[in-house]
Amino acid sequence: MEVNTDKLNAFVGKMVGDLGAAMNASLMLLGDKLGLYRTLAAKGPMNASELANATGTSERYVREWLAAQAASGYVEYDAKSQKFSMLPEQAMALADEDSPAFLAGAANVIASTFLDEPKISDAFKSGRGVGWNRRSECLFCGTARFFRTGYKHHLVQEWLPALEGVVDKLKRGAKVADIGCGHGVSTQLMAQAFPNSRFFGFDYHGASIEIAQQSAKAAGLGDRTRFEVHTAKTYPAQGYDLVCFFDCLHDMGDPVGALKHVRETMAPDGNCMLVEPFANDRLEDNLNPVGRVYYAASTMICTPASLDQEVGLALGAQAGEARLREVARQAGLNRFRRATETPFNLILEARI
Repeated sequence: MEVNTDKLNAFVGKMVGDLGAAMNASLMLLGDKLGLYRTLAAKGPMNASELANATGTSERYVREWLAAQAASGYVEYDAKSQKFSMLPEQAMALADEDSPAFLAGAANVIASTFLDEPKISDAFKSGRGVGWNRRSECLFCGTARFFRTGYKHHLVQEWLPALEGVVDKLKRGAKVADIGCGHGVSTQLMAQAFPNSRFFGFDYHGASIEIAQQSAKAAGLGDRTRFEVHTAKTYPAQGYDLVCFFDCLHDMGDPVGALKHVRETMAPDGNCMLVEPFANDRLEDNLNPVGRVYYAASTMICTPASLDQEVGLALGAQAGEARLREVARQAGLNRFRRATETPFNLILEARI
């Protein structure tokens, strides 16, 4: 085949950019973990020695890290003063965990995909799954921190109000089940906002439930939250007014069975909220930066998780509304609609 030199050079240029991003993911993890971003944002401009002293780290390592960050456009460098600083926009994404644009927590997820690559490579050959109980610990904390940003700034403010009658129920006092709750971030955000309601978090990963219990107790939410180890098909029935699945239904081996269990455990006039990664229904409409992230995560995390469970439907993180609607229909939840959306999530409502 004849090679177009211009196209080759353009593609190599793209790959150089991607290689730089891949290499700097580990440096983003370091900057987040060691407090380098937070300190630079709060106290900068600083040189390497000043940042090292302020964070209890080695100047030589910090000097190299800063150079890489400046080359990435993650921090600013002033050649005249030879000092580094962060713009407000950079700080929001990398230094402020409470900002609506915080992304540094994703570095933990990225790290886990490399640590677990041998398991996924074996799964590619065998066709078997790799369950969450076999993953590196940083996947769990990284997932909680990555999704916390969206939940903190959208869940109570936009998503719950988009559901039919749910906020009024929560204000009066409702029972809520958070299925696949992980570290309980979503459960606790709802519990903080609606003190008259009671919230039950369920996850099949025991270590995550322990962390959820501890963090809820530390936040003073022990009187209105309860966390237990259960699968999406075994949690107890209590006539829940709201059942939630936050970015997890597509990870389940039997999502139809999970939603059938919702029918059995939800109040007759209850609501089921499905928060799923944003996706269009056609592959060609997902070939964009957001789809790129989600397809990669789906390959390394979501699809292996589903294939490790019974049925192993493996919806994937880019299932799209049409496939999720069909899953709900098969489960007997025939009232289905898109309640709202963000650039990163679909918020779907299913009812009997």
